[in-house]
Amino acid sequence: MQWIQGGVTAAKGFQASAAAAAIKYEGRTDMAMIFSEFPCKAAGTFTKNVVKAAPVKWDQHIVYDIGIAQAVICNSGIANACTGALGYEACERTARAAAEILKISQDHVLVTSTGEIGRQLPVDRLVKGTKLLAASLSSSEEAGTRAAQAIMTTDTHKKEAAVSFLVGDRLVTLGGMCKGSGMIHPNMCTMLSFLTTDAAISQELLQEALRSVVEDTYNMVSVDGDTSTNDTVLLLANGQAKNQEICRKDEAYEAFRQALYTVNEALAKQIAGDGEGATALFEVKITGARTKEEARILARSVVSSSLTKAAIYGHDANWGRILCAMGYSGADFDPEKVDLWFESKAGKLKIIENGVSTGYDETEATRILSENAVTALADIKEGDCQATAWGCDLTYDYVKINADYRS
Repeated sequence: MQWIQGGVTAAKGFQASAAAAAIKYEGRTDMAMIFSEFPCKAAGTFTKNVVKAAPVKWDQHIVYDIGIAQAVICNSGIANACTGALGYEACERTARAAAEILKISQDHVLVTSTGEIGRQLPVDRLVKGTKLLAASLSSSEEAGTRAAQAIMTTDTHKKEAAVSFLVGDRLVTLGGMCKGSGMIHPNMCTMLSFLTTDAAISQELLQEALRSVVEDTYNMVSVDGDTSTNDTVLLLANGQAKNQEICRKDEAYEAFRQALYTVNEALAKQIAGDGEGATALFEVKITGARTKEEARILARSVVSSSLTKAAIYGHDANWGRILCAMGYSGADFDPEKVDLWFESKAGKLKIIENGVSTGYDETEATRILSENAVTALADIKEGDCQATAWGCDLTYDYVKINADYRS
């Protein structure tokens, strides 16, 4: 497997575009389109929040009942959530406009939205923007980047990743883009993520691969503890790599699944590091757990702790907050067996051993915690399972951003 430049247009047969439709923002692009020249197998994971946005319901029908898609449209600024029948009608009208100009089935158009909850979409602008998107589609790397920029809300930068790998003797490519900065605490995946691949793979295994990697990538990210109404991850596979179709869990499937994990992990970490107001990516690794699930629970509890996140912002090695967050996680472990280290590119320092302070140098700890990416590594010495979660520090700017979000 090899990292390559690009995102959603990296794989063969995929195009993208961006347009300024004035959905909410002025002076910037706020709509994006992904289009495959060929019909795709479609997979997806969606929010488990009972309050689901209209586009989530639209896309669930296409992914679960049809399993084929050829286009994705995303608008930023307005979430189209809590919008009733009018919200679902906006999805239908958007899909119809795309289907007519792209000459594909309306049932093969996925629709997503992100932004303010409760406001109705200006559907005429949405339809006009859809037509602009279709007219400017391109397979260039730049087109993919413009699409990644158009879906941002409070994100500070676009988020893309792509890899190439071999399936048999065929070179396969998988790329993606995502957006996410606030309202991030996934319970299936998180925010919006769009993945494209030219692999030939059955729809059943495509869905299974996506669902399995989501657990250890997007589901291990937390910025603020809020699970969104719009969380969606979509994966399209058009088969244009011409590999022998992956239809069983063999070596080819594992190669595909590993590539999918790698891209999603990279995107998940970009979301965590770009949390609203954040100054640092905060990574938590739990080792020595009895089960994978216990390791996940512990890592997520620490990375979600507001007190720990505030300490990371202050470059304060307040390790008691970490042990406390582990203690209320619900996982069973002996706190008097825990070892903990802080690590960054500035070095690695053991903070506690067997649940007790090592008498570490506070100045050295502060130096390590002053980098823009820091890790807390805890070994609980109960087994051989491990998990990693990603989050960010909690800053004054987080409150400012969310206090003023609608205005």
